[in-house]
Amino acid sequence: MTDLTIGRVARTAAVGVETIRFYERRGLIEQPPKPNGSGPRLYSGAVVARVRFIRQAQQLGFSLREIRELLALRADRRTDCSKVRKQAQAKLADVEERIGRLQQIAGALQTLIARCPGRGRLQTCSIMDALELRSGNHALSDAPAAAGPSMRRGRSAQ
Repeated sequence: MTDLTIGRVARTAAVGVETIRFYERRGLIEQPPKPNGSGPRLYSGAVVARVRFIRQAQQLGFSLREIRELLALRADRRTDCSKVRKQAQAKLADVEERIGRLQQIAGALQTLIARCPGRGRLQTCSIMDALELRSGNHALSDAPAAAGPSMRRGRSAQ
């Protein structure tokens, strides 16, 4: 599979043409040179495999910077698998940390929901009060703080 147009690369790799261009701008794939005459730029079949690699790494949570590092390791035939393993371990630690933060958020939301009767006027809503930190009961203290004050009908931000 050689000499593919950008559209063919995109279809074969199951991404959009703009994704290919984005990866080019970020230096993840090389833009082929313009042909001497007229006509489209042509990509090698290896670009499809590279785009699939990038997409798979993204699905595992790797950032574009981390993917660039993985691609550099992949290109160096002398690279030992331990370097890739270390990157995967670091990513796993990051994912586990995020899961912990999300579990804290879930706990805070469960507390808020349990304290809310689910009826009555909005002005007396315990969830809204907790979000505005208006009540003495701070159910969100275990979760990461929200940025900035909120606004609600009939009340101004504090």
